[in-house]
Amino acid sequence: MTDAPRGPILIDLENQDAAQPATAPAVPEAAPQQTAMHQVAALAARKPSRLARWFWALLMALVSFVVSLATYDYVSGLLARSPVLGAIALGLLGLFCIVLAVIALRELAAFARLRRLDGVHSSATTALAQNDLGQARDAIAKLNRLYASRDDTAWARARLAEQSGDVLDADGLLGLAEATLLVPLDAAAMREVEAAARQVATVTAIVPLALADVFTALTANLRMIRRIAEVYGGRSGVLGSWRLTRTVLTHLVATGAVAVGDDLIGSIAGGGVLSKVSRRFGEGVINGALTARVGVAAIEVCRPLPFRVAKRPSVTALVRRALGGMFGQS
Repeated sequence: MTDAPRGPILIDLENQDAAQPATAPAVPEAAPQQTAMHQVAALAARKPSRLARWFWALLMALVSFVVSLATYDYVSGLLARSPVLGAIALGLLGLFCIVLAVIALRELAAFARLRRLDGVHSSATTALAQNDLGQARDAIAKLNRLYASRDDTAWARARLAEQSGDVLDADGLLGLAEATLLVPLDAAAMREVEAAARQVATVTAIVPLALADVFTALTANLRMIRRIAEVYGGRSGVLGSWRLTRTVLTHLVATGAVAVGDDLIGSIAGGGVLSKVSRRFGEGVINGALTARVGVAAIEVCRPLPFRVAKRPSVTALVRRALGGMFGQS
């Protein structure tokens, strides 16, 4: 057995083809962690296949048919055995059908309100693109009809009616309407965004239960989008809220806006440091920032006029105000 050579080992690097640090390939970055808000956005924005749509449509039709037939057989059999009990069952069934009809009418009215918001926004966008004063006045008239039943906008509508006659260009008229009517509504909508972001971040940070953050993010965002629609006059029902949520999240996924990077997280309440100290706190900051982005997108979708005079809400500013108390900031 020979002894191993002692002393330094020299390696010849005269070969020009040897690997150099400057030419070494970059180390691939780790895949970003999928937080609760990423999962919620992917779930809500996912478009079902045609086969899945047929499956659920046929399943609902089959269940409705079976339930209706069973109810008919039960009520008719009860009428044959006991006319009094059958009459009571028939009356309850009639009341239930009336309630279902009222719910359906409310859903249709909710969709109509959302279409009115879209109509005002479309008229304003066309007026700004073509600098059409007549189109702008039509948009203002639709906006006044939209808020005619709201007492909190009475003073703003009266002031707009007094000053609109002096404005002779479309951009100025829509800017006056935005500054007079929508700025207070913007503040109320941003408070809803801050509350939702704070709730999602808090639950993610302190609740260790599996899927609790996903459930909280989904329900908080649905409620936030519904309340933002109510602020701008587009109060929606259950189906309308889900459709509006899908529209907002589909837009965010398509534009890549749900990919919040470390630059945004690090600038919000020390999120970069928190993510190293506690994974749950880091995820809470990320989910809060993503909820704020969903809220800003919902404001842009529900707002009847595009942003011209008022400043577009900043996600960073919203999350700073929402999470400032959690991290000891004012």
